[in-house]
Amino acid sequence: MNKKLNTVLFVLAATLINLIIMAIFFTVSLVLLSLLANPESSLMPLFIGLVFLVSIGGTYWVYTIMVKWISSKYPVEEYLAPLFKRKKTTRPPGGEIK
Repeated sequence: MNKKLNTVLFVLAATLINLIIMAIFFTVSLVLLSLLANPESSLMPLFIGLVFLVSIGGTYWVYTIMVKWISSKYPVEEYLAPLFKRKKTTRPPGGEIK
């Protein structure tokens, strides 16, 4: 396999894992909300929105820790192509960039 295919597979696997972690966080937070809050409350839409934001934040936190751990344990730069390349600036014959 080449670096581009490895990168595509890594991004697809990371996205799938990210969605699974988000579903777990959302489900656990929603269960906790149903146990702790009154379902008749008029603030329930606000609480559900907060549960959604907590699940996004928690997912980002866990995902960041996982990527740092994988990067420190395995040499991923050797197997993955860079996702973003820097643009090279071209200089005109006069030497100034316009």
